[in-house]
Amino acid sequence: MDYIIRKVRVGDENHLAYIQTESWKAAFKDILPEEILYKNTKISRATEMYKRLLDENIGNGYILEVNGNPHCIAWWDKSRDDDMIDYAELISIHSLQDNWRKGYGTKMMEKVLGDIKNAGYTKVMLWVFADNNRARKFYENQGFVTYGKIKPCFETQEICYERNL
Repeated sequence: MDYIIRKVRVGDENHLAYIQTESWKAAFKDILPEEILYKNTKISRATEMYKRLLDENIGNGYILEVNGNPHCIAWWDKSRDDDMIDYAELISIHSLQDNWRKGYGTKMMEKVLGDIKNAGYTKVMLWVFADNNRARKFYENQGFVTYGKIKPCFETQEICYERNL
């Protein structure tokens, strides 16, 4: 299958919101309580968030298209954690379930990590739900490690992963 990865642009908010909310529904259905998952997968809420990010040029977003159809998104910026100010943060990487385990997440990760390195960062961090074993395995395969830093999130816990570039 043919794919391209490009920077997001104003007008992509509907695709970004759709991929995020559908990915959350598939990936987090056994991790988050139903009411929290429902609240956080409202397409209008996600569209509004991405429209604001795009309009205000906040962060660095990418979209991966497979055969011309949006499939995977990623977003990064400087770390939001006060104790990790010299890190970039991979805020999100989401893909539609129909193409999971076909290598597109790895392609997106390579693009994002290259972009982060080109921006002058030498370290990157991310947060992942502690019970999201599929994602944790993916991050570990990409060279990320955890040192046990955790925080509460959506009535569960997230664990911090990091890696050097």
